[in-house]
Amino acid sequence: MVLGNHSTIPEFILLGLSADPHIQVTFFVLFLWIYLLTMMGNLMMMLVIRMDSHLHSPMYFFLSHLSFLDLCLTSVIVPKMLENLLSRTKSIPIEGCLAQAFFVFSIAGTEVFVLSAMAYDRYTAICHPLVYGQLMSKQLCRGLVWGSWGLSFLDALINTLMTLNLDFCGAHVMPHFSCELPSLLSLSCSDISINFSVLGCSAVMHAFGTLLLVFFSYARIVSTILNISSTTGRSKAFSTCSSHLTAVSFFYGSAFLRYFMPNLSSPLELIFSIQYSVVTPLVNPLVYSLKNKEVKEALRRMLRKGLQHRRWRTSGE
Repeated sequence: MVLGNHSTIPEFILLGLSADPHIQVTFFVLFLWIYLLTMMGNLMMMLVIRMDSHLHSPMYFFLSHLSFLDLCLTSVIVPKMLENLLSRTKSIPIEGCLAQAFFVFSIAGTEVFVLSAMAYDRYTAICHPLVYGQLMSKQLCRGLVWGSWGLSFLDALINTLMTLNLDFCGAHVMPHFSCELPSLLSLSCSDISINFSVLGCSAVMHAFGTLLLVFFSYARIVSTILNISSTTGRSKAFSTCSSHLTAVSFFYGSAFLRYFMPNLSSPLELIFSIQYSVVTPLVNPLVYSLKNKEVKEALRRMLRKGLQHRRWRTSGE
């Protein structure tokens, strides 16, 4: 396939995490278990929120979308990584590489928007509880989610189309387990100054734009919590934010460092990529289920109903 004027490279080689066959098998088993647990955890979170009427609120509406995004992000990356761990060629066509880079960028971009919307939701619930239902209407929540998808899709499309016009006429070996835009730009033999500028602007918009909203939301939240006279009230208000702060710290920290470190020779790049694309989707449902009383109660109710239904079917037979 020809990309640009001179490129004749049909595929890239993803070297992955290790060249040792024994270590590759160990990684395959490890990441397969992580992937299966991630799928189960996020699907369970989405199912519980959908089935339990007590969780039909804006906070859990955003959480269900966060679980869906985590499921999508890990599904875009991990299956190909598992295939390459057992493959000798470890190749990926340029079209497939660009498609993977597009989906990673758009899904990750949507996730930071959703995390910032969740911060605004917590700010509204704690700082303006009397008008919370009016401010966080269903129309606004849906608009925030669809707007997040739309902006991230457009941003990813612009960056991917610009990458499509580059020439890849030199080295086609990528010391990585997935295709991401910074890695692709580093392999191009074209002038990538404009691409890096656009990618940098996108990263700044996603990173600092959404992070500022999170920061200002929590600055107001902390100020409001400190003014609560009851210790129990302060503890309850803070507990509703702790899970979200954990998710923000995991995802923002690793994803931002990854996209501001487009250096293929750095082992930290692999670590940050694994953290935000593989580990964080596994951790998020655990954090929200273990640290959230309402989710734990909803899980108990769902399991109780499931056991009762099973006993009813058994007795009926």
